[in-house]
Amino acid sequence: MEQIREIVEIHNVEIVLGLLVAFLLLLALYLIVEIKFSKLKTRYDKLVQGKDGIDIEELLIKNGYEIDKMKDDIVEIYEKLDKLEKKLNFAVQKIGFIRYNAFGDMGSELSFSIAFLDDFLNGFVLTSIYGREHSTCYAKPIKNGKSEYPLSVEEMQAIDRAVKKEYYTESI
Repeated sequence: MEQIREIVEIHNVEIVLGLLVAFLLLLALYLIVEIKFSKLKTRYDKLVQGKDGIDIEELLIKNGYEIDKMKDDIVEIYEKLDKLEKKLNFAVQKIGFIRYNAFGDMGSELSFSIAFLDDFLNGFVLTSIYGREHSTCYAKPIKNGKSEYPLSVEEMQAIDRAVKKEYYTESI
C-alpha cells in the first residue's frame, strides 16, 4: 500500500492532468451524443407528427382499432354466409322440363311437365295437359325424389332431368 502512496505523491500532477483530459474527453463525447440524440428526436417528432399536422401514432392506433372491427365484421359475414348456405339448400335448385303432345291428334307439343326440386330432392312437379276443348293444370308434391301420387312418364322424366340438372332437352 505504501508503494502506491509513494507513486501517487510523486506523480500526482500527471495523474490529475490525466484525469482532467479523460474528463474533458468524456464531456466532449457526451456533448456529441447529446447533439445527435437531439437531432434524432427532432426527426422522430417530425415523423410522428406527419404531414399537415397528422399524428402518425394516433393514426396507427386508429387503424389498429379499425382492423379489429373489420375482423369482427368478417366473422359476422361468415356467420351470415353459413346461414344463407343452409337456407339455400331448401331453395329450388333443380329444374326439369319436358314438352309433349298429350293426345295423338294434337300438334305443337302444348302440354308440359316441369319439376322444381331443392338440394334434398323435395319440391313439386307441375303438369299442364292441353286439349282442344279444355286444359288442365295440376301439381304433385315430391319428397326425396318420389311422390306419394302416381306419376306419368313425362312427370318422371321431368323429375329425372331435374335430378340430373338437365333443364330442357328435345321433347319425346
